[in-house]
Amino acid sequence: MAVTAITEVVAMKVFLTGASGGIGSRLVPELIAGGHEVLGLVRSDAAARKVATAGASVLRGDFTDPETLLAGAGEVDAVIHVAFNHGTDMAQSVADEATAVETFGAALEGTGKALLIASGTPIVPGRLATEVDPPLAADPLADSPLGRRGRTAEYALALAEKDVRSVVVRLPRSVHSRGHRYGLASALIAAARRTGVSGYVGDGAQRWPAVHHLDAVRLFRLALEQAEPGTVVHAVADEGDPMRTLAETIGGRLDVPAISVPAEHFGPAGAVYALDQPASSELTRKKFGWQPAHPSLLDDLAAGNYPE
Repeated sequence: MAVTAITEVVAMKVFLTGASGGIGSRLVPELIAGGHEVLGLVRSDAAARKVATAGASVLRGDFTDPETLLAGAGEVDAVIHVAFNHGTDMAQSVADEATAVETFGAALEGTGKALLIASGTPIVPGRLATEVDPPLAADPLADSPLGRRGRTAEYALALAEKDVRSVVVRLPRSVHSRGHRYGLASALIAAARRTGVSGYVGDGAQRWPAVHHLDAVRLFRLALEQAEPGTVVHAVADEGDPMRTLAETIGGRLDVPAISVPAEHFGPAGAVYALDQPASSELTRKKFGWQPAHPSLLDDLAAGNYPE
């Protein structure tokens, strides 16, 4: 039997992977401010100090180690998995994510506990992607590592039929904070610094959605507290900024020209940069009362102060 929806906010102990990362480090105080207790997974002494200072308990280990994940999941009321290795081997990173989610699924099956995972907004050619679109809805990258992430999300949602309150939080291509990281836009900044031109692919009309870190973590908390089993939410503040506008803004701050470049200019993942991939969060906003309140991606980029 599937679990029923939560009707009132109940304080929970939450196991959070990626607790010292861009999303996790902001999610820890958000959850604690909401009355929840956090057990944060960390790999290093520096990360442990950071997470402990924020008020969370610490579990040392790696999210690629199933025994560590099982130990953490066994201590809590809910799991939020946001850890992801953003290294050069995307296929391995996506495979590691799938293994982690499957481990959590096996641990939580039959418990009625919550499992929230981070995923990406789907690409639906010709229109805004919405929460009702399946993870691989007409996705031109279905056979790529990004497509594998979609299959992991499908697995997580199916756990609702196994008495797990599973929730997929779809994040846009750029999750940003001024002076920190800018998601895919950080790759535009790095390429502009490396090559002396701020590039966009084709005519640059392709659109990328975005959200501020602090708006995203608020939605994670709301979904933890309110979402029904098998729910998809979109953490999208800006439905789609044209790539050319992003490149021109970055070029203006770095004092380099904005020009059209081939997709290969951005390396092996360049094919993603050529795709129009806007997304909506209208249904999420209506259901959870979520309203983004922090600066847009263009506002943050226009302010400069890019990290090295």
